[in-house]
Amino acid sequence: MARTVHCVYLNQEAEGLDFQLYPGEIGKRIFDSISKKAWAAWQHKQTMLINEKKLNMMNAEHRKFLEEQMVHFLFEGGDVQVEGYVPPKEEEL
Repeated sequence: MARTVHCVYLNQEAEGLDFQLYPGEIGKRIFDSISKKAWAAWQHKQTMLINEKKLNMMNAEHRKFLEEQMVHFLFEGGDVQVEGYVPPKEEEL
């Protein structure tokens, strides 16, 4: 049976993660209050950030920057600005 959490990102009940995907206190917070859907949205933004800023995950400063962006995105309602990215326009009906 799927876990349900109150997702702070979506502000609704949603399917929770199957296990803790991120280490430490932040990881526990994510596991307890972030849904699979919200985590997938973050993963998409994270990939864009890593590619745009050419981040190296072996670099502690780069990992710290990504963690700050993740907390901002998931828990503080902030969007992640990716320089040079223009979201596709929705088709008009």
